[in-house]
Amino acid sequence: MATSTPAVDEASIRKVAGASLLGSVVEWYDFFLYGTMAALVFNTQFFPEYDPLVGTMIAFGTFAAGFVTRPLGGFIFGHFGDRIGRKRMLVLTMLIMGLSTFAMGLLPNYAAIGVAAPIILLILRMLQGIGLGGEWGGAVLLTVEHAPDGKRGWYSSWPQLGVPIGLLSSTLAVTAVTMLPEEDFQAWGWRIPFLISIVLVVVGLVIRLKIEEPPAFKQLEAAEEKAQLPLVEVFTRHPKVTLLAMGARVSESVTFNIYNAFLVTYTVTVLGLDNSIVLDALLVASVVGFFVILAAGRLSDRIGRRPVFGAGAALALVSAFPIFWLVNTENPVLITIGVVIGWGIAACTMFGPEGALFAEVFPTRVRYSGMSAVYQIGVIPTGAVAPLIGTSLVSAYSGSVWPVAIYVIAMAAITLVSLFFLPETHRREINDVRTTAGDDTVTAAP
Repeated sequence: MATSTPAVDEASIRKVAGASLLGSVVEWYDFFLYGTMAALVFNTQFFPEYDPLVGTMIAFGTFAAGFVTRPLGGFIFGHFGDRIGRKRMLVLTMLIMGLSTFAMGLLPNYAAIGVAAPIILLILRMLQGIGLGGEWGGAVLLTVEHAPDGKRGWYSSWPQLGVPIGLLSSTLAVTAVTMLPEEDFQAWGWRIPFLISIVLVVVGLVIRLKIEEPPAFKQLEAAEEKAQLPLVEVFTRHPKVTLLAMGARVSESVTFNIYNAFLVTYTVTVLGLDNSIVLDALLVASVVGFFVILAAGRLSDRIGRRPVFGAGAALALVSAFPIFWLVNTENPVLITIGVVIGWGIAACTMFGPEGALFAEVFPTRVRYSGMSAVYQIGVIPTGAVAPLIGTSLVSAYSGSVWPVAIYVIAMAAITLVSLFFLPETHRREINDVRTTAGDDTVTAAP
Protein backbone atom coordinates (compact mmCIF):
# COMPACT_ATOMS: atom_id res chain seq x y z
CA MET A 1 0.00 0.00 0.00
CA ALA A 2 1.21 3.50 -0.81
CA THR A 3 0.08 6.79 0.58
CA SER A 4 0.09 10.11 -1.17
CA THR A 5 3.07 12.32 -0.55
CA PRO A 6 2.14 15.10 1.88
CA ALA A 7 2.63 18.74 0.99
CA VAL A 8 6.14 19.82 1.84
CA ASP A 9 7.24 23.21 3.13
CA GLU A 10 10.26 24.15 1.03
CA ALA A 11 11.84 26.02 3.95
CA SER A 12 11.44 22.94 6.10
CA ILE A 13 13.04 20.56 3.61
CA ARG A 14 15.92 22.98 3.08
CA LYS A 15 16.50 22.96 6.83
CA VAL A 16 16.51 19.16 6.86
CA ALA A 17 18.81 19.00 3.84
CA GLY A 18 21.15 21.53 5.45
CA ALA A 19 21.29 19.50 8.66
CA SER A 20 22.08 16.35 6.69
CA LEU A 21 24.73 18.22 4.74
CA LEU A 22 26.50 19.50 7.85
CA GLY A 23 26.59 16.08 9.42
CA SER A 24 27.87 14.60 6.19
CA VAL A 25 30.64 17.21 6.01
CA VAL A 26 31.82 16.20 9.49
CA GLU A 27 31.82 12.52 8.61
CA TRP A 28 33.63 12.89 5.30
CA TYR A 29 36.14 15.42 6.65
CA ASP A 30 37.16 12.82 9.22
CA PHE A 31 37.25 9.99 6.70
CA PHE A 32 39.24 11.81 4.01
CA LEU A 33 41.62 13.26 6.56
CA TYR A 34 42.69 9.77 7.52
CA GLY A 35 43.26 8.77 3.89
CA THR A 36 45.48 11.78 3.22
CA MET A 37 47.46 11.36 6.42
CA ALA A 38 47.91 7.66 5.68
CA ALA A 39 49.78 8.72 2.55
CA LEU A 40 51.81 11.52 4.15
CA VAL A 41 52.42 10.70 7.81
CA PHE A 42 51.23 7.36 9.14
CA ASN A 43 53.84 5.32 7.28
CA THR A 44 56.58 7.00 9.37
CA GLN A 45 54.66 7.75 12.58
CA PHE A 46 53.10 4.33 13.08
CA PHE A 47 54.95 1.95 10.72
CA PRO A 48 58.54 3.25 10.74
CA GLU A 49 60.32 -0.09 10.32
CA TYR A 50 59.43 -0.43 6.63
CA ASP A 51 60.62 1.30 3.47
CA PRO A 52 58.36 4.20 2.41
CA LEU A 53 56.28 2.34 -0.19
CA VAL A 54 55.73 -0.75 1.97
CA GLY A 55 54.99 1.42 4.99
CA THR A 56 52.41 3.29 2.95
CA MET A 57 50.85 0.02 1.80
CA ILE A 58 50.47 -1.02 5.44
CA ALA A 59 49.01 2.39 6.29
CA PHE A 60 46.50 1.91 3.47
CA GLY A 61 45.72 -1.46 5.02
CA THR A 62 44.44 0.40 8.07
CA PHE A 63 42.67 2.78 5.66
CA ALA A 64 40.87 -0.26 4.23
CA ALA A 65 39.92 -1.40 7.73
CA GLY A 66 37.61 1.59 7.98
CA PHE A 67 35.79 0.33 4.91
CA VAL A 68 35.60 -3.22 6.23
CA THR A 69 33.73 -2.08 9.36
CA ARG A 70 31.40 0.18 7.42
CA PRO A 71 28.98 -2.71 6.67
CA LEU A 72 28.82 -3.43 10.42
CA GLY A 73 27.80 0.16 11.03
CA GLY A 74 25.34 -0.03 8.16
CA PHE A 75 23.79 -3.22 9.57
CA ILE A 76 23.52 -1.91 13.13
CA PHE A 77 22.27 1.58 12.39
CA GLY A 78 20.22 0.45 9.41
CA HIS A 79 18.38 -2.08 11.60
CA PHE A 80 17.59 0.37 14.36
CA GLY A 81 16.98 3.18 11.87
CA ASP A 82 14.24 1.06 10.29
CA ARG A 83 12.98 -0.03 13.71
CA ILE A 84 13.07 3.11 15.89
CA GLY A 85 13.84 6.01 13.58
CA ARG A 86 16.42 7.77 11.41
CA LYS A 87 17.19 10.77 13.62
CA ARG A 88 18.46 8.97 16.73
CA MET A 89 20.86 6.89 14.72
CA LEU A 90 22.35 9.96 13.06
CA VAL A 91 23.18 11.50 16.44
CA LEU A 92 25.03 8.33 17.45
CA THR A 93 26.93 8.02 14.17
CA MET A 94 28.24 11.56 14.46
CA LEU A 95 29.42 10.97 18.02
CA ILE A 96 31.24 7.75 17.10
CA MET A 97 32.92 9.24 14.05
CA GLY A 98 33.86 12.55 15.65
CA LEU A 99 35.26 11.18 18.89
CA SER A 100 37.30 8.55 17.04
CA THR A 101 38.90 11.23 14.88
CA PHE A 102 39.61 13.46 17.87
CA ALA A 103 41.28 10.51 19.64
CA MET A 104 43.58 9.99 16.62
CA GLY A 105 44.92 13.48 17.17
CA LEU A 106 45.90 12.52 20.73
CA LEU A 107 47.35 9.09 19.92
CA PRO A 108 51.06 8.61 20.77
CA ASN A 109 53.14 7.29 17.87
CA TYR A 110 55.21 4.13 17.49
CA ALA A 111 58.30 5.72 19.01
CA ALA A 112 56.37 6.52 22.18
CA ILE A 113 54.34 3.36 22.88
CA GLY A 114 55.59 0.81 20.37
CA VAL A 115 53.27 -1.67 18.69
CA ALA A 116 50.30 -0.42 20.73
CA ALA A 117 50.25 2.71 18.57
CA PRO A 118 49.33 1.07 15.24
CA ILE A 119 46.92 -1.29 17.02
CA ILE A 120 45.02 1.59 18.63
CA LEU A 121 45.11 3.48 15.32
CA LEU A 122 43.53 0.45 13.64
CA ILE A 123 40.78 0.27 16.28
CA LEU A 124 40.00 3.98 15.92
CA ARG A 125 39.89 3.61 12.14
CA MET A 126 37.46 0.71 12.51
CA LEU A 127 35.25 2.86 14.74
CA GLN A 128 35.35 5.57 12.09
CA GLY A 129 34.10 3.02 9.60
CA ILE A 130 31.25 1.94 11.89
CA GLY A 131 30.14 5.55 12.29
CA LEU A 132 30.29 6.31 8.58
CA GLY A 133 28.58 3.02 7.78
CA GLY A 134 25.48 4.17 9.60
CA GLU A 135 25.77 7.83 8.70
CA TRP A 136 25.37 7.83 4.94
CA GLY A 137 22.09 5.95 4.70
CA GLY A 138 20.43 7.98 7.44
CA ALA A 139 21.61 11.36 6.16
CA VAL A 140 20.36 10.65 2.65
CA LEU A 141 17.07 9.21 3.91
CA LEU A 142 16.28 12.36 5.86
CA THR A 143 16.27 14.32 2.63
CA VAL A 144 14.78 11.69 0.30
CA GLU A 145 11.86 10.96 2.63
CA HIS A 146 11.22 14.64 3.39
CA ALA A 147 11.58 15.84 -0.22
CA PRO A 148 8.59 16.45 -2.51
CA ASP A 149 8.09 14.29 -5.59
CA GLY A 150 10.16 15.54 -8.50
CA LYS A 151 12.87 16.99 -6.24
CA ARG A 152 14.26 13.94 -4.47
CA GLY A 153 17.37 13.89 -6.62
CA TRP A 154 17.98 17.58 -5.98
CA TYR A 155 17.60 17.51 -2.22
CA SER A 156 19.32 14.15 -1.73
CA SER A 157 22.35 15.58 -3.53
CA TRP A 158 22.81 18.04 -0.64
CA PRO A 159 24.22 15.51 1.85
CA GLN A 160 26.33 14.18 -1.02
CA LEU A 161 28.03 17.58 -1.01
CA GLY A 162 29.63 16.46 2.24
CA VAL A 163 32.11 14.57 0.05
CA PRO A 164 33.64 17.50 -1.88
CA ILE A 165 33.27 19.84 1.10
CA GLY A 166 34.77 17.23 3.43
CA LEU A 167 37.61 16.65 0.98
CA LEU A 168 38.06 20.38 0.47
CA SER A 169 38.14 21.17 4.18
CA SER A 170 40.38 18.22 5.06
CA THR A 171 42.74 19.07 2.20
CA LEU A 172 42.87 22.72 3.29
CA ALA A 173 43.63 21.60 6.84
CA VAL A 174 46.39 19.30 5.64
CA THR A 175 47.77 21.95 3.29
CA ALA A 176 47.93 24.44 6.16
CA VAL A 177 49.86 22.15 8.49
CA THR A 178 52.22 20.94 5.75
CA MET A 179 53.40 24.55 5.47
CA LEU A 180 55.10 24.03 8.82
CA PRO A 181 58.74 22.96 8.83
CA GLU A 182 58.85 19.23 8.05
CA GLU A 183 60.20 18.41 11.50
CA ASP A 184 57.34 20.24 13.21
CA PHE A 185 54.76 18.74 10.87
CA GLN A 186 55.93 15.22 11.60
CA ALA A 187 56.30 15.86 15.34
CA TRP A 188 52.95 17.53 16.12
CA GLY A 189 51.53 19.52 13.21
CA TRP A 190 49.71 16.57 11.63
CA ARG A 191 47.59 16.22 14.78
CA ILE A 192 45.92 19.63 14.46
CA PRO A 193 43.38 18.72 11.70
CA PHE A 194 42.25 15.72 13.77
CA LEU A 195 41.79 17.76 16.93
CA ILE A 196 39.84 20.63 15.38
CA SER A 197 37.22 18.24 14.04
CA ILE A 198 35.59 18.23 17.48
CA VAL A 199 34.28 21.75 16.81
CA LEU A 200 32.42 20.54 13.72
CA VAL A 201 30.99 17.63 15.70
CA VAL A 202 29.51 19.88 18.39
CA VAL A 203 27.88 22.18 15.81
CA GLY A 204 26.51 19.23 13.86
CA LEU A 205 25.00 17.61 16.95
CA VAL A 206 23.20 20.80 17.96
CA ILE A 207 21.58 21.08 14.52
CA ARG A 208 20.69 17.41 14.18
CA LEU A 209 18.91 17.31 17.51
CA LYS A 210 16.41 19.85 16.16
CA ILE A 211 15.23 17.96 13.06
CA GLU A 212 12.11 15.78 12.71
CA GLU A 213 11.65 12.20 11.62
CA PRO A 214 10.62 12.02 7.91
CA PRO A 215 6.93 11.60 6.98
CA ALA A 216 7.51 8.19 5.37
CA PHE A 217 8.79 6.73 8.63
CA LYS A 218 6.01 8.33 10.67
CA GLN A 219 3.45 6.75 8.36
CA LEU A 220 5.18 3.40 8.70
CA GLU A 221 5.01 3.66 12.51
CA ALA A 222 1.34 4.63 12.43
CA ALA A 223 0.51 1.65 10.22
CA GLU A 224 2.53 -0.69 12.48
CA GLU A 225 4.21 -2.19 9.41
CA LYS A 226 7.85 -2.00 10.48
CA ALA A 227 10.01 -4.99 9.52
CA GLN A 228 11.13 -7.22 12.38
CA LEU A 229 14.47 -8.06 10.72
CA PRO A 230 14.99 -5.42 8.00
CA LEU A 231 18.35 -6.68 6.75
CA VAL A 232 17.07 -10.25 6.42
CA GLU A 233 14.12 -8.94 4.44
CA VAL A 234 16.46 -6.99 2.16
CA PHE A 235 18.30 -10.15 1.08
CA THR A 236 15.33 -12.53 1.05
CA ARG A 237 12.74 -10.32 -0.67
CA HIS A 238 14.94 -7.98 -2.72
CA PRO A 239 18.11 -9.94 -3.60
CA LYS A 240 18.27 -9.05 -7.29
CA VAL A 241 17.96 -5.31 -6.95
CA THR A 242 20.33 -5.32 -3.98
CA LEU A 243 23.08 -7.07 -5.93
CA LEU A 244 22.55 -4.88 -8.98
CA ALA A 245 22.75 -1.74 -6.87
CA MET A 246 25.99 -3.01 -5.31
CA GLY A 247 27.36 -3.51 -8.79
CA ALA A 248 26.31 -0.01 -9.79
CA ARG A 249 28.18 1.35 -6.79
CA VAL A 250 31.66 0.03 -7.59
CA SER A 251 32.86 2.57 -10.18
CA GLU A 252 32.01 5.58 -8.04
CA SER A 253 33.78 4.02 -5.07
CA VAL A 254 36.95 3.06 -6.92
CA THR A 255 37.14 6.31 -8.86
CA PHE A 256 36.85 8.42 -5.73
CA ASN A 257 39.53 6.55 -3.82
CA ILE A 258 42.00 6.08 -6.67
CA TYR A 259 42.02 9.78 -7.56
CA ASN A 260 42.07 10.79 -3.90
CA ALA A 261 44.11 8.58 -1.57
CA PHE A 262 46.12 6.54 -4.10
CA LEU A 263 47.10 9.49 -6.27
CA VAL A 264 48.69 11.27 -3.31
CA THR A 265 50.98 8.28 -2.75
CA TYR A 266 51.76 7.83 -6.44
CA THR A 267 52.73 11.44 -7.11
CA VAL A 268 54.76 11.83 -3.91
CA THR A 269 56.38 8.38 -3.52
CA VAL A 270 56.78 7.24 -7.13
CA LEU A 271 57.03 10.47 -9.12
CA GLY A 272 58.81 12.33 -6.31
CA LEU A 273 56.62 15.42 -6.60
CA ASP A 274 55.85 17.81 -3.78
CA ASN A 275 52.62 16.82 -2.02
CA SER A 276 51.22 20.32 -2.52
CA ILE A 277 50.75 19.62 -6.26
CA VAL A 278 48.18 16.85 -5.86
CA LEU A 279 46.63 18.48 -2.79
CA ASP A 280 46.05 21.66 -4.79
CA ALA A 281 44.58 19.56 -7.61
CA LEU A 282 42.16 17.97 -5.16
CA LEU A 283 41.13 21.41 -3.91
CA VAL A 284 40.19 22.46 -7.44
CA ALA A 285 38.43 19.14 -8.06
CA SER A 286 36.44 19.58 -4.84
CA VAL A 287 35.12 22.96 -5.96
CA VAL A 288 34.17 21.57 -9.37
CA GLY A 289 32.63 18.49 -7.77
CA PHE A 290 30.41 20.62 -5.55
CA PHE A 291 28.57 22.01 -8.56
CA VAL A 292 28.65 18.75 -10.52
CA ILE A 293 26.90 16.87 -7.70
CA LEU A 294 24.10 19.44 -7.50
CA ALA A 295 23.67 19.53 -11.27
CA ALA A 296 23.67 15.72 -11.54
CA GLY A 297 21.13 15.36 -8.74
CA ARG A 298 18.80 17.92 -10.30
CA LEU A 299 19.19 16.48 -13.80
CA SER A 300 18.30 13.03 -12.48
CA ASP A 301 14.90 14.39 -11.42
CA ARG A 302 14.22 15.30 -15.03
CA ILE A 303 15.69 12.49 -17.13
CA GLY A 304 16.17 9.69 -14.60
CA ARG A 305 18.78 8.33 -12.22
CA ARG A 306 20.30 5.73 -14.55
CA PRO A 307 21.24 8.00 -17.49
CA VAL A 308 23.02 10.47 -15.25
CA PHE A 309 24.78 7.84 -13.15
CA GLY A 310 25.76 5.97 -16.30
CA ALA A 311 27.25 9.10 -17.85
CA GLY A 312 29.63 9.40 -14.90
CA ALA A 313 30.66 5.74 -15.15
CA ALA A 314 31.20 6.05 -18.90
CA LEU A 315 33.44 9.08 -18.37
CA ALA A 316 35.42 7.17 -15.73
CA LEU A 317 35.90 4.35 -18.25
CA VAL A 318 37.10 6.41 -21.20
CA SER A 319 39.21 8.86 -19.18
CA ALA A 320 41.32 6.45 -17.08
CA PHE A 321 44.30 6.21 -19.44
CA PRO A 322 44.26 9.91 -20.43
CA ILE A 323 44.13 10.93 -16.75
CA PHE A 324 47.19 8.90 -15.79
CA TRP A 325 49.00 10.16 -18.87
CA LEU A 326 48.32 13.70 -17.64
CA VAL A 327 49.57 12.78 -14.18
CA ASN A 328 52.76 11.25 -15.58
CA THR A 329 53.67 14.51 -17.30
CA GLU A 330 54.43 15.81 -13.78
CA ASN A 331 53.03 19.15 -14.91
CA PRO A 332 50.92 20.66 -12.09
CA VAL A 333 48.33 22.14 -14.47
CA LEU A 334 47.87 18.89 -16.39
CA ILE A 335 47.70 16.89 -13.15
CA THR A 336 44.96 19.22 -11.94
CA ILE A 337 43.03 18.76 -15.18
CA GLY A 338 43.27 14.98 -14.78
CA VAL A 339 42.07 15.02 -11.17
CA VAL A 340 39.20 17.36 -12.05
CA ILE A 341 38.05 15.02 -14.84
CA GLY A 342 38.30 11.84 -12.78
CA TRP A 343 37.30 13.05 -9.33
CA GLY A 344 35.43 16.30 -9.84
CA ILE A 345 33.37 15.29 -12.89
CA ALA A 346 33.22 11.51 -13.42
CA ALA A 347 32.91 10.41 -9.78
CA CYS A 348 30.76 13.35 -8.71
CA THR A 349 28.36 12.81 -11.61
CA MET A 350 27.72 9.36 -10.17
CA PHE A 351 27.56 10.67 -6.63
CA GLY A 352 24.82 13.25 -7.38
CA PRO A 353 21.88 10.89 -8.11
CA GLU A 354 23.26 7.98 -6.09
CA GLY A 355 21.43 8.65 -2.82
CA ALA A 356 18.03 8.95 -4.43
CA LEU A 357 18.59 5.90 -6.65
CA PHE A 358 19.58 3.57 -3.82
CA ALA A 359 16.79 4.84 -1.56
CA GLU A 360 14.08 4.52 -4.19
CA VAL A 361 14.74 0.87 -5.03
CA PHE A 362 13.68 -0.21 -1.50
CA PRO A 363 10.36 0.11 0.36
CA THR A 364 10.22 2.29 3.49
CA ARG A 365 10.21 -0.61 5.94
CA VAL A 366 13.71 -1.74 4.90
CA ARG A 367 15.03 1.38 3.17
CA TYR A 368 17.71 2.33 5.73
CA SER A 369 19.02 -1.25 5.91
CA GLY A 370 18.79 -1.78 2.15
CA MET A 371 20.64 1.29 1.01
CA SER A 372 23.22 0.89 3.79
CA ALA A 373 23.87 -2.68 2.65
CA VAL A 374 24.26 -1.54 -0.95
CA TYR A 375 26.55 1.33 -0.08
CA GLN A 376 28.67 -0.32 2.59
CA ILE A 377 28.97 -3.95 1.44
CA GLY A 378 29.58 -2.89 -2.13
CA VAL A 379 32.52 -0.78 -1.06
CA ILE A 380 34.56 -3.61 0.54
CA PRO A 381 35.96 -5.27 -2.62
CA THR A 382 36.29 -1.94 -4.43
CA GLY A 383 36.80 1.38 -2.63
CA ALA A 384 38.06 -0.25 0.57
CA VAL A 385 41.08 -1.71 -1.14
CA ALA A 386 41.38 0.64 -4.12
CA PRO A 387 44.39 2.60 -2.74
CA LEU A 388 46.01 -0.67 -1.59
CA ILE A 389 45.39 -2.35 -4.96
CA GLY A 390 46.67 0.71 -6.78
CA THR A 391 49.84 0.87 -4.68
CA SER A 392 50.37 -2.89 -5.02
CA LEU A 393 49.98 -2.75 -8.81
CA VAL A 394 52.48 0.08 -9.09
CA SER A 395 54.92 -1.84 -6.89
CA ALA A 396 54.43 -5.10 -8.83
CA TYR A 397 54.87 -3.44 -12.23
CA SER A 398 58.03 -1.49 -11.40
CA GLY A 399 56.38 1.87 -10.93
CA SER A 400 54.04 1.65 -13.93
CA VAL A 401 50.62 3.14 -13.31
CA TRP A 402 48.88 1.70 -16.38
CA PRO A 403 47.55 -1.41 -14.58
CA VAL A 404 45.74 0.97 -12.24
CA ALA A 405 44.01 2.56 -15.23
CA ILE A 406 42.85 -0.90 -16.34
CA TYR A 407 41.49 -1.48 -12.82
CA VAL A 408 39.47 1.75 -13.01
CA ILE A 409 38.12 0.78 -16.45
CA ALA A 410 37.07 -2.70 -15.30
CA MET A 411 35.11 -1.30 -12.35
CA ALA A 412 33.36 1.24 -14.59
CA ALA A 413 32.32 -1.58 -16.92
CA ILE A 414 30.76 -3.50 -14.02
CA THR A 415 28.79 -0.40 -13.05
CA LEU A 416 27.45 0.15 -16.57
CA VAL A 417 26.27 -3.46 -16.87
CA SER A 418 24.59 -3.31 -13.45
CA LEU A 419 22.83 -0.04 -14.29
CA PHE A 420 21.45 -1.56 -17.48
CA PHE A 421 19.47 -4.10 -15.44
CA LEU A 422 18.43 -1.78 -12.60
CA PRO A 423 14.92 -0.26 -12.77
CA GLU A 424 14.47 3.46 -13.29
CA THR A 425 13.09 4.99 -10.08
CA HIS A 426 12.87 8.76 -10.37
CA ARG A 427 9.05 8.79 -10.75
CA ARG A 428 8.38 6.19 -8.07
CA GLU A 429 6.10 6.79 -5.08
CA ILE A 430 8.21 6.15 -1.97
CA ASN A 431 5.73 6.73 0.87
CA ASP A 432 4.70 3.06 1.00
CA VAL A 433 3.88 1.66 4.42
CA ARG A 434 3.91 -2.04 3.59
CA THR A 435 4.79 -4.49 0.86
CA THR A 436 2.86 -7.58 -0.07
CA ALA A 437 5.19 -9.05 -2.69
CA GLY A 438 7.69 -11.69 -1.73
CA ASP A 439 10.48 -10.87 -4.13
CA ASP A 440 11.94 -8.09 -6.26
CA THR A 441 8.60 -7.34 -7.88
CA VAL A 442 8.09 -4.62 -5.27
CA THR A 443 10.99 -2.71 -6.79
CA ALA A 444 10.20 -3.17 -10.46
CA ALA A 445 10.05 -0.05 -12.55
CA PRO A 446 6.60 1.59 -12.65
